[in-house]
Amino acid sequence: MSSVSSVPDLVPGLDPALLRDGYVLVPGAAMREVIGQSGALDDWAAFAASWDDLAEDHYMADHGRYRRRRHAVFTVRPDGIVRAPHQPHYQSRDYNQLNGGIERWFEPVLPAIGASASLCSVLACCHRIFGAVAADVSDWRIEVHQFRIEAQAGVLGQPTPEGVHRDGVDYVLVLMIGRTNIASGTTTVYGPDRAALGSFTLADPFDATLLDDHRVYHGVTAVEPIDPALPAHRDVLVVTFRRAHPDDHKGRVP
Repeated sequence: MSSVSSVPDLVPGLDPALLRDGYVLVPGAAMREVIGQSGALDDWAAFAASWDDLAEDHYMADHGRYRRRRHAVFTVRPDGIVRAPHQPHYQSRDYNQLNGGIERWFEPVLPAIGASASLCSVLACCHRIFGAVAADVSDWRIEVHQFRIEAQAGVLGQPTPEGVHRDGVDYVLVLMIGRTNIASGTTTVYGPDRAALGSFTLADPFDATLLDDHRVYHGVTAVEPIDPALPAHRDVLVVTFRRAHPDDHKGRVP
C-alpha cells in the first residue's frame, strides 16, 4: 500500500482521507482541477447532455420507474484503459439485497460517450488515484454507470434503493453531473459497525466522493422535486474499480 502522503503528492490538492478514513469528499472546483490533470474536458457539455438519453432500468425489484441508466465495462492493462465488450452488471445478494443475484443487462454507454475526452479523463484520474492507493495492482476491471434518478409529485426518487450498502468492488467514485429541481439526496458514509462517519450533499457539477468499498458503507436519501410541476432529476456518474479476475469476461463479480 502507498503511504498516506503519496496520494496528495501524486494528485495535488486531494485530501489523504481516502487512505485515512476510507472516503473523501472533493468539492467540484477541486475535482475538476484534479480530473483536468489527467486529460481534456473540452467536451464536458456534450458529455453531461448524454444523461438526457438514458434508458429506463427495468430490473427494479421494488417496481420503481424512477431510475434511468447506461453501463459499460473497461479494463486497465499495462498499455492503457480499453473498453471491453458489453457485459451484464452483476452483484451478489450479499451486496445488493434488492436487485442482486441476477445478471442485469443495461443499455450500453453510447460509443461516442465511452470514447469522449471527458470520460477518458475521469477514468485516467481514477486510475491515478486508486492506483496510488493500491500500488500493487496493475490490472483493473472498471464499471461505468450513468444514473438519472427522477422524482415527481408524490413519487420520491431513490438513488440507493438497496439502502446502506457496499458495492462489492475495491474503490468507487461518485461524480455529480447535475441536479435539476431536486431537493435532498444526502450521502452518508458509515463504518463497518454502521456508525455514521460523515454526511454531505453532492450539489454542484464535479462535486465528488471517493470510497474504499472494503472499509465503508454508503447510502443516499431519497430525492423530491422542489417544484412538483416541473421535471426533477439527479444525474451522477459512478465509476467502480476492482482487481481484475480471470472470469471477468462473464460479467460476474467473484
